[in-house]
Amino acid sequence: MAAYNPMSYHNGSVWPHDTSIVAAGIMRYGFVAEAQQIAMAVFDAAELLGGRLPELFCGFDRSEFDSPVSYPTSCAPQAWAAASPLHLLRSLCRFDPSIPSGRVWCDPVVPERFLPLVVEGLRIGGTAVTFEIHHDGWRIEGLPDGVELIRSPRPPATTVNPAVPGEAIGIRRQTL
Repeated sequence: MAAYNPMSYHNGSVWPHDTSIVAAGIMRYGFVAEAQQIAMAVFDAAELLGGRLPELFCGFDRSEFDSPVSYPTSCAPQAWAAASPLHLLRSLCRFDPSIPSGRVWCDPVVPERFLPLVVEGLRIGGTAVTFEIHHDGWRIEGLPDGVELIRSPRPPATTVNPAVPGEAIGIRRQTL
């Protein structure tokens, strides 16, 4: 793109929170390797920045600089950037609870470097659950009664529900 500038606020910089939203979206549509690559790049940047993700950093290629280049006026740490690794982890776990529908979708694709991974005290429907991912499998313990665990990724919201013509899976109809 002609306007690309790695030091431009909106035409080349990297925003961790926007990047985590992109990774979540492409994961939802089945682009697992690409979402993993994006997530790992943000995790690598966080590690190189001492675990304190800034609001944004310059978008230089890794071949040009060994570590992320700080954006001159970026807030660091920054709240929504700090939440990005959690959003990325949720995307890598393909963990998508829908308590109103009584379902939790999960099908982890967490890179080996993060295994084993144990999350304790995760609140689902008011209940604390434990989520474990190991090299040979995964499990969730303590789901509330009546909540179904679906061991696959949640389909995109644009997927048509064959049981209800015209209704998309994952979209709950509400009367206002």
